[in-house]
Amino acid sequence: MSVTSQPPRPDGLRTVAEFVAALKRLRAWSGMTLRQLEARAGAAGHVLPRSTAAAMLSRVTLPRRELVVAFVGACGLGESSVVEWLAARDALVAGADGTRGPDGTPGMPTLFGPDLEGAAVPAEPAEGRPDPAVPAYRRPVPAMLPPAVADFTGRDTEAQAVLSRLTAGAGRPHAGPALVAISGMGGVGKSALAVHVAHRAASAFPDGQLWVNLRGADTSALPAAEVLARFLRAFGVPDRVISADPAERVAQYRSSLAGRRVLVVLDNAASAEQIRPLLPGAASCAVLVTSRNRLTDLEGAYRLDLGVFRGADGIRLLGHIAADGRVEAQPSTAAEIVRLCGDLPLAIRIAGARVAARPGLGLRHLAAALGDEHRRLDRLTMGDLAVRTSLALSYRALDAGARRLFRLLGLFTASDFPDWLPAVVLESSPDEVEAHVDALVDAQLLMVTDDRATAGCRYRFHDLVRVFAAERAEAEESLGDRDRALRRGLGGWLAVADRMAAGIPGPCYARISGPALRPPIPGWTGRGVDPEEWFDAELAALLSAVRQACRLKLDDLAFDLAGCLEKYFDLRGMYADWAALNTEVMAVCHSSGNLLGEAVMLRGLIDVWTWIDQDRNESAMARQHADASRLLEMFTALGHLPGSSDASVMCAWSLTAAGAHAQAVSMAEEALRLARKSGHVGGEARAYLALAVATFDQGQFDIAIAHITAALERAHVMGNARWEATVLQFAGIGLREMGDLTTSQEMLDRSLAISRRYRDTYTEVLTLLALARLHMRRGDPAARSTAEQALALSREYRMGHHLAEALQILGEIELAAGNNDDAITLLEESVQRWRRRGWHSLQAAALVSLGHAYTGVDPAAARRAFTEAEALSGSVHIREEGKQQERHVPHAVTGGAGADRALYPE
Repeated sequence: MSVTSQPPRPDGLRTVAEFVAALKRLRAWSGMTLRQLEARAGAAGHVLPRSTAAAMLSRVTLPRRELVVAFVGACGLGESSVVEWLAARDALVAGADGTRGPDGTPGMPTLFGPDLEGAAVPAEPAEGRPDPAVPAYRRPVPAMLPPAVADFTGRDTEAQAVLSRLTAGAGRPHAGPALVAISGMGGVGKSALAVHVAHRAASAFPDGQLWVNLRGADTSALPAAEVLARFLRAFGVPDRVISADPAERVAQYRSSLAGRRVLVVLDNAASAEQIRPLLPGAASCAVLVTSRNRLTDLEGAYRLDLGVFRGADGIRLLGHIAADGRVEAQPSTAAEIVRLCGDLPLAIRIAGARVAARPGLGLRHLAAALGDEHRRLDRLTMGDLAVRTSLALSYRALDAGARRLFRLLGLFTASDFPDWLPAVVLESSPDEVEAHVDALVDAQLLMVTDDRATAGCRYRFHDLVRVFAAERAEAEESLGDRDRALRRGLGGWLAVADRMAAGIPGPCYARISGPALRPPIPGWTGRGVDPEEWFDAELAALLSAVRQACRLKLDDLAFDLAGCLEKYFDLRGMYADWAALNTEVMAVCHSSGNLLGEAVMLRGLIDVWTWIDQDRNESAMARQHADASRLLEMFTALGHLPGSSDASVMCAWSLTAAGAHAQAVSMAEEALRLARKSGHVGGEARAYLALAVATFDQGQFDIAIAHITAALERAHVMGNARWEATVLQFAGIGLREMGDLTTSQEMLDRSLAISRRYRDTYTEVLTLLALARLHMRRGDPAARSTAEQALALSREYRMGHHLAEALQILGEIELAAGNNDDAITLLEESVQRWRRRGWHSLQAAALVSLGHAYTGVDPAAARRAFTEAEALSGSVHIREEGKQQERHVPHAVTGGAGADRALYPE
């Protein structure tokens, strides 16, 4: 503990920012690392995780009382001092009247933590499903702005000009949304100004504030389509609803903003082209853009070119960051430091961090270091070189271990990363790495946030800092060392993702891995981490890791990591993301001659291409047969039995769809043999389900139920609840056709409960269709509402199979009620969609129903429908002009189980 000064006291603190700054000074006085503070608090009976302490000191929110007690005590102060700090904290709470803070800005309570602000609790979904006309998702109010900069300094004129432009038309119609573009060199403070103004303007935009870093300073700017998806998710739009088409996605985004007062902050833009799709159509909204480019081709924008600090603002910023009076006590030396920093805010901020990190030294030491060109490495100038020089100044102040960690972390393109990555790339223990990480955080070269999924920390670089770190790695690390660090770091994501993917229920594919390195993760156990929440939190980093592996031609790592994401994509309904990622990785594997990786990626793509509408003219099932046959050839050439089993099941499905039942059964039996031989339990379950589908399609329900029972046993062995829900569907369908309606209802209800628990809409809709058929069998009017619910969800989530079936059921209901015109409209669309799907028995069943609807209305159209059905099935049941003409009719064509077998082969 420092003995050079008295501990800081909380006297006279007027704002939350001042309170947090005082806590920072207290920690500097104590000389404690975050780990030491955690240990000392624990010894005193308090809980103070180092991640929580780091977050507390990096935010502008009032800490909870128990955190203040633990922190102040751990810093070495006695009970009377703890009481004094609590009193200061409580005084700030008592003074928060919800109007304006001491600086005159509105919305003061938003700076306070959980003691004052209750978390918004989303409404519980109502029982059952909403009316089909009502969207199946909530509309939250997004608040995506980063925390306000606690020590924001100067820029009064610029801030007022931007604020006036943004809010002048808030809530009132005018020619278009207010649009302000702030441009300037890297490190000049564009983002800080934008966030500062956005917080001041937030109250004028009560329907939400959106924010994104467009990564314009990076080599690969963030695509507008990806940003639109983020924004739509922020408004509660499910991934399944978000269109894969970029133009449609823009329309969805602008529709979400229509009639709302929303502020959109687009930070670090690369070009006007990147921005245009992100502009709202609503005049009630406003847009604030920052960019290193002037964006002169951005129509209708008020432009502000931001320069370096003027006058004493740089000195004031230095004083705010140092926060201990030395700057005020040594004004001439402080002015010299600011001058040597070129008045550039980022350089001044780094210099201030160095001053704050050395409380026992005078400012002259830093001024001397900056004055020495050899120590500065580069002359401080205007432009991007000034940023490099400032970063180099902070970088060179680190010890050798911290510098190396900084370089190696800069190799990764992920926007943020977990707390285990530093230990993995340095091949050291967390304890050995902690001091280096703390040094980077203290120097503001790394920023720290909470990782809610793991209760740990996450770190991120400012974009320009990461670019600088990567440059230093290129200059100071050998090619071999860079390659090793990248393989270990990306392999670390693979190791954790592989473990987490095992906890995601879903398709029973064989988990096929390559030889990519999976290094041990020091200090990471995964205990208590929910796999779904982990993937939710880590998704952006995982996608970045896969794409970086692709760029580096690390094909084994790329396909293995992408494979870990497949069950998560399926669970969340992120089919467009799944298809895009697998396509990219498959191309890399193909160019590298990696047949195994290419086959694994194709396997996932076949499922997406087959069961989600792709707006293609070709038959979905015919394409599946061609692709699955190719996949089987690939796995056979590799001698990979589990993969061959998976491919054989896909072939069996497509053969059943084509009416080649004997071949389908033979292929499914071969899949079962391969799965048994290789110990692929999931493959056995899939093969049994394929056998059940083939026998269902022929009306052999007793045989199908036997296969379903075997599949259900395998689902229990695997503990895969979503697969169990799928199998229960078929059990319910088969029992219904065998006349056991009570047990059928029980099976279908169990399946529906599981699918809704996991938000598995695809499986849920198939169960609703089966229930609608059951209600029809009983004469229950609930058949219509159940089918309508399935229809709405099928359209919303682009489920082609389910949509065709829902239309058919509703058409048959209208036909039974004597509403022939309505029946014809519904059944015509159903037949059209079944043609695109290419499942012959189901298409024939819809055609027969359509023929009955046309009978007595348009006999010629009825004959055409019956003729097409007969061509597909070889037999047909015709009812014409009140007389019944019968020939041999297989069950699948007469509207029994064949009508609701829009199946999902997981």
